[in-house]
Amino acid sequence: MTHRLTSPALALVLACSLAPFSQAQTAAPQAGDPARWYQEDSTAQAQLRTLRKEIAAALAEAKKACRLEPSATRSTCLKEAQDTYRQDMANAEKLRIAAHPQ
Repeated sequence: MTHRLTSPALALVLACSLAPFSQAQTAAPQAGDPARWYQEDSTAQAQLRTLRKEIAAALAEAKKACRLEPSATRSTCLKEAQDTYRQDMANAEKLRIAAHPQ
């Protein structure tokens, strides 16, 4: 089974970031959830910091998925995951602007 990583970080970031924040603010916190999970990032710097964390988490998930690949395709999968990470980090500001239009 070969996975094509076209941009899992981008897909994850956009899926998470483009959800209306009004839903998160009106959603009732679940037991044990930190209050900060329900507070919108108020500055561009905070949004960028969160986005970078999400991109890094997407890389970790992609690497985990690559480890399940057959050994013949594993190195290609890991290289694609790393390339996607670098590309998403390089475009982080553009992704932030797309997710948080002013």
